[in-house]
Amino acid sequence: MAFQQGLSGLNAASKNIEVIGNNVANASTVGFKQSRTEFADVYANSLGGGNASKIGIGTKIAAITQQFTQGNISNSQNPLDVAINGNGFFRMSDNGAITYSRNGQFQLSKDGYIENASGQRLTGYALVNGQIQTGALTELRIDAADLAPRATTSITGPLNLDSRADILDPDLFDINDPSTYSHSTPIEVFDSLGNSHAVQLYYLKTGVDTAVTPATTTWTIMASADGVQTPVGTPPVPVGTMVFTGSGINPTITPATPNISIPVGTGGLTPMSVTLNLAGSTQFANSFSESDLGQDGYSAGRLSSFSVGSDGSILGRYSNGQSAILGQVALANFRNLNGLQPLGDNQWAETSESGPPIIGVANSGGLGVLQSYRLEDSNVDLTAELVNMITAQRVYQANAQTIKTEDQIMQTLVNLR
Repeated sequence: MAFQQGLSGLNAASKNIEVIGNNVANASTVGFKQSRTEFADVYANSLGGGNASKIGIGTKIAAITQQFTQGNISNSQNPLDVAINGNGFFRMSDNGAITYSRNGQFQLSKDGYIENASGQRLTGYALVNGQIQTGALTELRIDAADLAPRATTSITGPLNLDSRADILDPDLFDINDPSTYSHSTPIEVFDSLGNSHAVQLYYLKTGVDTAVTPATTTWTIMASADGVQTPVGTPPVPVGTMVFTGSGINPTITPATPNISIPVGTGGLTPMSVTLNLAGSTQFANSFSESDLGQDGYSAGRLSSFSVGSDGSILGRYSNGQSAILGQVALANFRNLNGLQPLGDNQWAETSESGPPIIGVANSGGLGVLQSYRLEDSNVDLTAELVNMITAQRVYQANAQTIKTEDQIMQTLVNLR
């Protein structure tokens, strides 16, 4: 009888329309993965074995599988909106209960934890003693504490000294008289409390020795700190010298790394000693220039912004121009994605069918890359789903017609006389 086949077809088509409707409803849900209805035919068992003329008794739903294909990536204005481009899931914690999600819409809680709209916290690797601890997973928290200052220990940077400069007497050097030095360079340094100090370096061409071959030229280096010459002395005491040969490169610096004494004397700090590294300096007949003069200290800084890198590293940027890693997002993947249990709220749970999670960092071990200021859209193709809905509707109508036709045949038999 065709009633059973038609009824099974109606049930299957109805379930298929429900699945399609759910896909359409979530076409705008971030990180949503569309589902597909998979059908199987049904045959009655027979004690007589195989039968070439055997007719099936309808269809059934074999499975409803989710399609974990990549969704489009769209822009966002939130630095904590993060898209996974490739394989993997965010690992979320709800008071220790672990779930997995592709929805990267995050925000900071009042305690600084990174969490989703349901209050579940993003997990990853924390920063301990300045190093990312990849061995233990924890709920990620943005530490908004000020970045501690670092005292300057060295000043580095090659420069070019103009070989055409006049010879000067170092005993007449005066930091307030530009005619007593050839060139000068200002640079800001910091003490251990982050206080700024103005260091000025002065270069004096103090001698040319033509009695040797090749001839040599001597430059004397003077320094001042916060407007006072250092070290203090009469006549003026240099911090070092540079001697060039005829080539004008690779000077002999004495001492190799001159020390600049900075008598801080405030806030209970002891005097600082900053080394000067001028390796690579030259003496050519060009204007005085600095290639890349810099120092390794900085003041205290307030956290001003942060973003997530492609490998999941959370980079904080501070008001003092420095940046620091605050943590790293971990991703999880599974061997059998369709073994995951859908929980709703864009969450999945691990099951025995999915296998255990494979944990790692983004852009490694087959895991995708992370993109900050981005969101992964639903992978639902709305046009295709509407076409599928029309097809499912026609299938439903056809199965209804099968039942109607069988009813007419039965009515004909009943009416036989």
